[in-house]
Amino acid sequence: MFNIGDKVVYPMHGAGVIESIEEKEISGERLRYYIIKLPMGDMKAMVPLNKVNEVGLRQVIDGEEVLKVLEVLKSEISNMPNNWNHRYRANMEKIKSGSIFEVAEVVRNLSIREREKGLSTGEKKMFENARRILLSELVLAKDSNENSIRELLENYLS
Repeated sequence: MFNIGDKVVYPMHGAGVIESIEEKEISGERLRYYIIKLPMGDMKAMVPLNKVNEVGLRQVIDGEEVLKVLEVLKSEISNMPNNWNHRYRANMEKIKSGSIFEVAEVVRNLSIREREKGLSTGEKKMFENARRILLSELVLAKDSNENSIRELLENYLS
C-alpha cells in the first residue's frame, strides 16, 4: 500500500508521485485509484488499488540502487539477437518488466548499437522511451532536475 507523496514507478510510463487516492466510478464500477503525477510529459495516471501488483507499481529506487544503475550503464553490451524483430521483442520484455536495471540495460545496449550500426525507426522510438523512463526514475531517486540527470546519463553512455 502506498501513501500520498510516495515516489513510485509505473512500468512503461515512468516515475511519478502519488498525488491523491480517489474513489471513482468507471464503467459502472466504483474503485479506489492512486492518482500519480508523472512529471515527464506532464501526465497523470490512475492506477486502481486492486491492480497495483498486476501493473507492477513499485517504489522508486534508493541511492545505493542508483549506483548499481550507473554501473549497468557503463558495463559491456550484453548479447542481443542480430534479428531486429527478435531484439525488439527482447528489449520490450525488459522494459515491460518494470526493473530499472533491465531498462538501463536496454538504454545502454541501444546506445551502443546506435553509435556502431544505427537503429531502425522502431528501435529509435524504443530507445527514446526507455531513456525517458530511466531518466524519470533517476530524477526522483536523486531528488535532482531533468537537465542534470540527462547530462549524467549522456556522460555514462558516451
